[in-house]
Amino acid sequence: MDWTAPIDIYCERLGPGFWAEPINAVTNLSFIAAAIWAWVEARQRAEPNRLVWVLIALAFAIGVGSFLFHTLANRWSGLADVLPIWTFVALYILIGLNRLGGIRPGRIALGVVALVGVITIWRAMGEGSPPQDAAPSGPDPFNGSLQYLPAVIAFAVFSVLTQVQRHPLRWLVLGAGVTFLVSLTARTLDRDICASLPLGTHFLWHLLNGLVIGLVLQILIRARDARTDVAGRV
Repeated sequence: MDWTAPIDIYCERLGPGFWAEPINAVTNLSFIAAAIWAWVEARQRAEPNRLVWVLIALAFAIGVGSFLFHTLANRWSGLADVLPIWTFVALYILIGLNRLGGIRPGRIALGVVALVGVITIWRAMGEGSPPQDAAPSGPDPFNGSLQYLPAVIAFAVFSVLTQVQRHPLRWLVLGAGVTFLVSLTARTLDRDICASLPLGTHFLWHLLNGLVIGLVLQILIRARDARTDVAGRV
C-alpha cells in the first residue's frame, strides 16, 4: 500500500497542491474552536474526569487530522483524519452512557464499542481507493457517509435515553443529533453537486460537525451538574 498516493474525492480539490482545498482546510478551525470552548467550560467547572480531558484533546486532534487530510490528501493523512474521530466516538459513548444515562458500561460494552471503532476505521481507510466513480458496482450513493452510521445510532440512543429520563439536557442532545444529520447530508451531497457548485458542500460538514462536537462536549461536561436533577425526576 502506497501511503503517499494522492486522494481526490472532494469537489473543491482540482489538483495535487497543498492549498488545493483552502476552504475545506481552513474550516477545520471549527473543531479547534470546539475543543477550546470545551476546555474553558471544563476548567471553570473543575472537571475531575481525565477521560473528558482526553475527549477535548481528541476534538483538537480531529481538527489537525482533518486539516492534514485536506491539504496533503494522501493515505497516511487520511488515517490521521479518521483515527481521532472514531477514538472520540468510542470513548464518548462509554463516558456518555455513564454520565447521561447512569449506566456503567462493563467490559462487554467496551469490547463492542472498540470493535465498532476498528471496523469503521478499516472501512474509512479505503476512502478514495478505488475512486468511487471507478468502483465495479458504480458510485457509492452515500458518498462514503455510511461509515458514520454508528454515530447516527449513538445519537438516536442518547436522544431516546435522555428523553425517557426527562434529562435537563435532553433538548440539547436532540439538537446536536439533528445538526449532525444536516452536516452528514452536506457531506453526502458534496460529490454530486460539483457541476452546479464547484466549491462543494464538504466545508459545511466541517462547520456543522465542529458545532456538533462542541455541543456534545458541553453536554458531557454540564451533565455532571445535572445528575442531581435527573435523580429527582426518575
